[in-house]
Amino acid sequence: MIACFDIGGSAIKGAIAYSPEDIRPMPKVPTPLHDFDAFASVIAKIAADGGADPKSLIAISIAGVVDSDTGVITCANIPCVHQRTLMADLSAKLQRPVLIANDADCFALSEAVVGAGRDHRVVFGVILGTGVGGGIVINGKIHEGAGGFAGEWGHGPVSATLAGNPPVAIPRFACGCGQVGCIDAIGAARGMERLHAHLHGVQLPSTEIITQWNAGDPAAERTIDCYIDIVSGPLAMTINVVGASIVPVGGGLANSVPLIQRLDEAVRARILRKTDKPLVVPAQLKIEPGLIGAGVLGLMEAAK
Repeated sequence: MIACFDIGGSAIKGAIAYSPEDIRPMPKVPTPLHDFDAFASVIAKIAADGGADPKSLIAISIAGVVDSDTGVITCANIPCVHQRTLMADLSAKLQRPVLIANDADCFALSEAVVGAGRDHRVVFGVILGTGVGGGIVINGKIHEGAGGFAGEWGHGPVSATLAGNPPVAIPRFACGCGQVGCIDAIGAARGMERLHAHLHGVQLPSTEIITQWNAGDPAAERTIDCYIDIVSGPLAMTINVVGASIVPVGGGLANSVPLIQRLDEAVRARILRKTDKPLVVPAQLKIEPGLIGAGVLGLMEAAK
């Protein structure tokens, strides 16, 4: 039994993990953003309230990237932990071992162990939501890579400047990472909205674009056609490189099963390995995949 957490800029979600299939959530608590002592105290209290041993391991999924060489975390939306050696600092503060992993990595791990990636050796978990992200799991273990950035296929100036049938010119939109032309800038939910506005001069939320597409609206169909064309190429290239045999997709856009099915068809037409089986699939774990991933990560470490 261990305590596990999924921590974002708005809330700390905790749970007690008894096994990968038995992870019991605790009430969530607002994230202390500017006080590290308060941040640590919330984690300790949730673990204690759940009955975890005060010296047992704590495993954390967080919306940030930990440099595997230095241990320093980049997590700008939680200022009190940003640029800290968080695992070491939190372990010293709580007087217990602490494991920390990126939330996309934890999502990928949860899908690999108890979700759509069961029985697959290489799983590439993809996020299509507020951002475009991903995580790689090989033989049941997270592959972090140099700097902790393995799987982050959403960043890099590779977005197409022509897309759709017939082709239309697409601007190279600025990305929050500081680059121009990232897949994140057009493949995320806000990116789909940006694309629709560029094509049609109309501002719509991504949910409405998808609703209209499902209803047969020609403008929405044009947007989705271009969106799939832009996103599927870099995703296919990434799958070629990492050798994944399954690609579970989470995030808000993955709630549209037809969208993921269309993306799967486009990706399978572009990868080197030809298969008739679905490859890009909706994630099976719709509720708290990051929390489940943290629990799985912690249980695996505790079993060593």
